[in-house]
Amino acid sequence: MFFHAKNGCIRINDTNMDYICFGKGKKVLIMLPGLGDGLATVKGMALIFALIYRIYAKDYSVFIFSRKNDIPNNYSTRDMADDQAQAMESLGIADASIIGISQGGMIAQYLAVDHPELVKKLVLAVTLARQNENIQCVVNNWVSMAKRGNYKALMIDTAEKSYSEKYLKTYRRLYPFLRYIGKPKDFNRFLIQADSCLRHDAYSELEKISCPTLIIGGGCDKIVGAASSLELANKIEKSELFIYGNLGHALYEEAKDFHKRILRFLAKSD
Repeated sequence: MFFHAKNGCIRINDTNMDYICFGKGKKVLIMLPGLGDGLATVKGMALIFALIYRIYAKDYSVFIFSRKNDIPNNYSTRDMADDQAQAMESLGIADASIIGISQGGMIAQYLAVDHPELVKKLVLAVTLARQNENIQCVVNNWVSMAKRGNYKALMIDTAEKSYSEKYLKTYRRLYPFLRYIGKPKDFNRFLIQADSCLRHDAYSELEKISCPTLIIGGGCDKIVGAASSLELANKIEKSELFIYGNLGHALYEEAKDFHKRILRFLAKSD
């Protein structure tokens, strides 16, 4: 089914937004990635992502969107949500299920708040509603590394903060090679997106989210903190919460049942 994958690009005001799509289902599923989008967009990644997320391809037409290509300073997660809504409307997408991971979950919150007609169901994974000490400390450290152009240190710290110790025992073997893999031409895009994470605060508006929502968190999340998922669940009325107690921020890669859990939620009748 992933052979139906294609790369796309859509006009957003005075710039473009890269996206990929795959799958043959009549229902639409949109995935919004995290801060890693600031280092590399999804451009040219259709076959790879379609293979990784092929579990969704039978029942859904899946779209994975990057942020637009030219992003201004002070570009907020709310601005990103407005651009995402524009992209969906341009492609004729409405009533979609949305999966937002990390920063993608921040964008998804505002998409559901400001554009409820576009969102049928919502999945918020390893994300938060407002600032806490965890994210301020971690992301400010990444910003410092990016400003120095220290890509290897940024990648290592991201891994150390995201994965479980069991996973890291294997992943650490790659550390000597990280400086050569995927380094961006400059870090401006990453820095702007990191700043938007540090300014995100949708907490006071979460009651406006009216669609069924699944919140997934990690009990050992060193980036947004475990309590952030509970805070989201307490503020979103039609929500259910699941915590992977022994996993951290990268649980979407480590938890073997992560995607099956999402599919079960999406299959429930409203």
